[in-house]
Amino acid sequence: MDLNLVIAGEAGQGLNTLNFILSKIFFKHGYNIYSTKNYESRVRGGHNFMKIRIGDEEITGPKDEQDILLALNKAGIEIHQDFVKDDGIMIYNGESYQGELRENNKDKEIFTLEAALIAQDIGNGRVANTVFVGVVLKLLGLDLKIAEKVLEEYFRRAEDIKQMNIEALRKGYEKAEVAKTRIELPEVESNDNQILINGNQAIGMGAAVGGVKFYSAYPMTPATGVMNYLAKRQNDLGIVVEQAEDEIAAIMMALGGSYSGIRSMTGSSGGGFALMTEAVSFAGIAELPLVIVDVQRPGPATGLPTRTEQADLLFTVNAGHGDFPKMVISVRDAEDAFYQSFRALNIAEKYQIPVILLSDQFLADAEVNVDAFDLDSLEIYNGFISDDEAKNISDYKRYQFAPDGISPMAYPGQLDDDIVLVDSDEHDEDGHIIEDAETRVKMVNKRFDKVDKLILDDLEEPEYIGPDDAAYLLMGWGSTYGPLQEARKLLEEDGYEVGLLSFGDVWPLPIEELEDRIYDKVSIMVENNGTAQFSRLISSETGIMIEHELVKYDGRPFTGREIYEAVKEEVMD
Repeated sequence: MDLNLVIAGEAGQGLNTLNFILSKIFFKHGYNIYSTKNYESRVRGGHNFMKIRIGDEEITGPKDEQDILLALNKAGIEIHQDFVKDDGIMIYNGESYQGELRENNKDKEIFTLEAALIAQDIGNGRVANTVFVGVVLKLLGLDLKIAEKVLEEYFRRAEDIKQMNIEALRKGYEKAEVAKTRIELPEVESNDNQILINGNQAIGMGAAVGGVKFYSAYPMTPATGVMNYLAKRQNDLGIVVEQAEDEIAAIMMALGGSYSGIRSMTGSSGGGFALMTEAVSFAGIAELPLVIVDVQRPGPATGLPTRTEQADLLFTVNAGHGDFPKMVISVRDAEDAFYQSFRALNIAEKYQIPVILLSDQFLADAEVNVDAFDLDSLEIYNGFISDDEAKNISDYKRYQFAPDGISPMAYPGQLDDDIVLVDSDEHDEDGHIIEDAETRVKMVNKRFDKVDKLILDDLEEPEYIGPDDAAYLLMGWGSTYGPLQEARKLLEEDGYEVGLLSFGDVWPLPIEELEDRIYDKVSIMVENNGTAQFSRLISSETGIMIEHELVKYDGRPFTGREIYEAVKEEVMD
């Protein structure tokens, strides 16, 4: 079973709430969920829509074909009618749909319902959308018990509002009796060991579990969700969340937190990260651990503020002036976002470097069900010297020329007789400014010695899925992971032997698995940017040339079928 429900309307019509409640209900029934958001950069009006893909097997991405279209306004049907399946249904918020149906859509059922009038009879016009929840559940053959529990939890702080919404739910269920279309969902087992979460929430949760005590940021779509998640829970988690006046202040505050000995983190999107780049260099020379989240959106400049893209890759890899080590990790999905957020904090502190965590709007807003995170397997790495060790240090050298490049790190006030110095100028082992060539060379070499250890001990090779003797190799990084998995399965069903190589760590670039897997295969890189940036990175670092590049830069994510059809047309045929 693979069903796609789309909720379409305009900003201000409550699409987010409707999407959340329906997703929660389906999840509580035990179905797999993949919910995505497509919204314009405005508070009111425009055309927004949410997709909820529901299945009894694993779902790894969105799809375009629609079984149910819930149109809260006329534009919803005008725009989406061609995507509705012939045996699907369009639900319209109104007495009757007076718009134009294109010829190929005239036999599709449109079920109309004046939800506003029903809501007014109940006594609150704001419960109109809950009427449609009841309609959808009736069409899918689901009872109301779980839905009522979800509403009770959602509106638990307002008893009268809760009861009105439950009544609206039941009214919609009754009204849908006359609809002709029925889509019976199979029964599935309970998913009690799972949670429903989006990418931004997963990054925030990974940060909290990873020991972050200070998060500073300036709000910028689509990264704000990380800050919102942590801010909402800061009192319970013992975290300080600061909304800075701009991104420069945000990263400098985070670096100050790091210097003081607490795990710190900041985040933004591409435009905000651009303002942070001088401070990234400062983190490099001062060897201050810091995790920076870049939730990508299309640029340049303001670009498309609420859309998605993977166009910050080369920018983040090269961010900052001068030579210094950094790491860039791209997260693949919500589950990976949690674990990589935790891991990034450990790596930043272990190697005393800036670590950039790359996500994007698609992943940030996509809500999916994942297995409950395995907290017992996680261990926080403490990169600071202990208080007991500090008592025995009489001549502290913050930038000591250690064999592996990792110098002892203390926080201010930890040492009785020494000062913990940091400097944005080049410096000696004590942290004092220098000008001589010999010390400069030794200090640069010391910092880059850490990269050799990082590559040896902590760099993760890309994940490979598929047969070892595959003739074709799909490749990607970050959030293309899910759609690429679906595309690989579709190609495999057509009889093609296809492997998938998906990168999480992108800088330093892990090359062993790449060199082993790409030999004697037709390589196909899939990226959400206009210039195939990762393909260019691979060729510049290894000399390997990718044969085919499939790129998309319209601000929308790939679907698995879209990749499948493009590969069939451009590579296979």
